[in-house]
Amino acid sequence: MRDPVRYAMIGGGEGAFIGPVHRTAAAIAGNCRLVAGALSSDPERARRSGAACGLEEARSYASYQEMLDAERALPEGQRAEFVAIVTPNHVHAPAAIAALEAGFPVLTDKPLTDTLDAALAIAEAAARTGALVGITHTYTGYPMVKQARDLVASGDFGPVRRVAVRYTQGWLAKAEDSVGKQAEWRVDPSRSGLAGAFGDIGTHAFNLVEFITGERMTRLSAEIRAAVHGRRLDDDGAAMFHLEGGARGTLVASQICTGDSNGLEISVWCEEAGLHWRQEQPNSLRVARRGRPEEIWTPGADRSYLGATAMAATRLPSGHPEGYLEAFANIYHDFAEAVRGRVPASPSYASLEDGIAGMRFIQAAYDSSARGAEWLDLSGDMT
Repeated sequence: MRDPVRYAMIGGGEGAFIGPVHRTAAAIAGNCRLVAGALSSDPERARRSGAACGLEEARSYASYQEMLDAERALPEGQRAEFVAIVTPNHVHAPAAIAALEAGFPVLTDKPLTDTLDAALAIAEAAARTGALVGITHTYTGYPMVKQARDLVASGDFGPVRRVAVRYTQGWLAKAEDSVGKQAEWRVDPSRSGLAGAFGDIGTHAFNLVEFITGERMTRLSAEIRAAVHGRRLDDDGAAMFHLEGGARGTLVASQICTGDSNGLEISVWCEEAGLHWRQEQPNSLRVARRGRPEEIWTPGADRSYLGATAMAATRLPSGHPEGYLEAFANIYHDFAEAVRGRVPASPSYASLEDGIAGMRFIQAAYDSSARGAEWLDLSGDMT
């Protein structure tokens, strides 16, 4: 773009996984440009990280508060136009609230924050300032996930009756797996918050259910545990749930499933058809209708049978796989468009309301498990 949307980043510096993912995705999006950053809480690491990302020295900051103050003081045509937050969960709320109060829209990694109370504080700040907040639930950026949502919403398949979603990984299957930059904060309650696996990947599964079905989850019964002895946060759990339209479902989120890499998959059964999608084969949507041969839907810029939202999320001709980075890029593209006042009809980023719903899901799941898998409502206003 001749005039890309300028953004600043908090976190995601040297040694991080998700920071480079965000920056690469923003570059693929084509309408974003990184202009500033406070890429680490350690000033020296922040300086090195900024240099490695090609930031001007004057706009590579030692803290996010310094960055927000300095960027706000720049002329409107030079300052960052939104802030991306890619830190451990416990930093999301203070950084987001500070950015909102400084006048910057915020795009934050999932989950929205570390606790429901902190999430509600972000909602209050957003309401007070009127600034936009988005959450990067990556999988809603995939073309075939968007197509599944549109097929369900069309009503052609009838009402949703049952949903099964699971997200299984094996990278935390043993106690010794809890070391290293990516693992340490995820198993630390002071940085991850209330949730372990249910916050890290369970919220993705939850968000995918609500996104594809177009319905909110209303009740759940959950059993959550730390399967690895001595681990302070959950690494394994499952829930039964109800959707507002009357459908029933199951959700599994586990990081101790030895041999599984990133096993996110979802099935949505409607009255006339079932839809099935797997993240590890993201370019195939399997549709099985009553009394008809099974169909495999695939993306591609020449696939005229796809709906408008799936086509808008597709960059390449058919047969050229699009995956994780491209899905992330769709999120950045749509958020940047919204920052400039061009809100897409069906944004790839999750809304603040979606983020609050995710935090209510986490809280209710833990409360239910603590009460012997008691059925609990996921109710409550956003603030």
